[in-house]
Amino acid sequence: MKIAAVAIDILEVPVEDAYLAGGRAVESNWHILARITTDDGAEGFGYMVNTRAQFIPSIASAARELGDLLVGLNVLETEAAWQAMTRAAKWVGPGGLLHWAIAPLDIALWDAAGKTLGQPLYRLLGGFRDRIPAYASDRMWYSLSLDDLAASAADHADAGYTAIKLRLGREATPAQQAERARVAGEAAGLGVTVMVDGTESWDLPYAHLAGRALQDAGVKWLEDPVHHSDIAGLASLKCALDIPVTGGENLYTLAQFRQTLEAQALDIAILDLFRIGGITPWPKIAALAEAHRIMVCGHVVPEVHAHLLAAVSNGHMVEYMPRSNAILVDPPVPVDGMFVLPQTPGHGLVLDNAAVERFRAS
Repeated sequence: MKIAAVAIDILEVPVEDAYLAGGRAVESNWHILARITTDDGAEGFGYMVNTRAQFIPSIASAARELGDLLVGLNVLETEAAWQAMTRAAKWVGPGGLLHWAIAPLDIALWDAAGKTLGQPLYRLLGGFRDRIPAYASDRMWYSLSLDDLAASAADHADAGYTAIKLRLGREATPAQQAERARVAGEAAGLGVTVMVDGTESWDLPYAHLAGRALQDAGVKWLEDPVHHSDIAGLASLKCALDIPVTGGENLYTLAQFRQTLEAQALDIAILDLFRIGGITPWPKIAALAEAHRIMVCGHVVPEVHAHLLAAVSNGHMVEYMPRSNAILVDPPVPVDGMFVLPQTPGHGLVLDNAAVERFRAS
């Protein structure tokens, strides 16, 4: 059960349908793929995904150095491994690029641990249930015309989703923000919840106006209306609005989540698996949220987040926005809006080795 080898690869995975993120056209999702092999033959893999090519070489270099520290450790001692990596790089952390480098290694470690024990990941982490609701979050971009937005919302509803999320922030007035939500909701039809992501694009006065307009339009989720550092602003929105205020995907550490939750700034906490540094810290943050009586969701990477959300009693919904299907064999997808967990050991994903070779950048 000792870790015998760690390998890191950079993959440039093309996007099937280019989209806009942060004002940039995204045509590739860069992956840092980590593979761990134990001395008794177990193999685990994990990855992180980022759209910014300029950061990938630095993250990959850090992951290779951190991976060397894992050789010789017991694959089941995930906390010891995570602490060893963070202590070794304490001069650049916590958080930041360090967590992006740790994340693929930590996911691979848990996958190998699950395979060693013959158990699926969600069961290792608590096994609260074996399925979790999913909401559709892809193809709901700022850049879509109202007609294209309506078509995408209708497609998601036809696929069985009972909740959809669109991005807002580029419209001039709160009324125009609400109009996009109305169009999506009408196209999706009755029984489909409309959620919106403000992408930290508004100042506080505007967010209050937009929030009221959106709740009047029937929206049931307001994500990242202001910058995550404006904890007092988030708390004021949470108190003033009937619509749930959600956020947290831009937080990196347990301490940041504690500060935000203690301020009662969120109704639902969102965890980004890569920013927090992988699976090992995830249950700690979920437990902190549970202590504050709030639910948790995950930011993208649904194929792994489904395990984490199903493992805990306060797991809410999976954001279905896949970014890695092109490197997986038969990737899991929600059916009628429900993500059913695989019963195979580890995270249950299978690498498409031919695709890995095709997309390898270094």
